Amino acid sequence: MPTEMTELADLLSQVAAKNRDALRAIYTRQSTRLFGIAMAILRDRNAAADVLQDAFLKIWNRAGQFDPSRGDPAAWLAAIVRYAALDAARARGREMLSDDPDLGDTPVAPVALEQLERSEDNARLHDCLQRLPQANRDGIVLAFVHGLSHPEIAARLDQPLGTVKSWIRRGLLSLRECLA
Repeated sequence: MPTEMTELADLLSQVAAKNRDALRAIYTRQSTRLFGIAMAILRDRNAAADVLQDAFLKIWNRAGQFDPSRGDPAAWLAAIVRYAALDAARARGREMLSDDPDLGDTPVAPVALEQLERSEDNARLHDCLQRLPQANRDGIVLAFVHGLSHPEIAARLDQPLGTVKSWIRRGLLSLRECLA
C-alpha cells in the first residue's frame, strides 16, 4: 500500500513530465497546509494566496529537481512555499506584530502545526514537540513555522541571541532523538 510520501513523490514525477492532473492532485492534497505556512509567515491572506500561486508555478517548473532519495516530498513542497513567503515578506518590509491585542495586533494561529496535528504520519513529531521545554518549542515554532530569523526571535522573546540559538539547537537535537 503506497504511503502519502510515495504518492506525493509519484505525483511530483508526473508533474515533471508536465502532467496537469498530477499538479492539481498535489494542490488538492497540500494547498491547505502550504497556505497555512505562507499565512503564518506573512499574516496576510492576499499575500499568502499570491505566494501559494507563485509556489505552485515553481513546483510546476522545478518538479524534475525533486529527488525522492534526498527527502520527503511534503518537506520539499513546504520549503518552496516557506522561501517564497520569506522572500515576499522581505520584499514588502513586513512589520513585526507585537501580539498585544490592545494594539489591534493579534497573533495568527500556526495553521501549519494544526495540520500537522491532524496528520497520522506526523503525530510523532507533534508528540515530540510537546515533550520539549516551552522555550525550545517556542524557538523552533517561531523559526520553522513563522519563518523568523534568530535575531527576530531574540527580539520577540526578549532574550539574548545566544540563548535563543541554544534553545533552538537543543530543541532540534531533542527532536532528532525523539524521532529516531
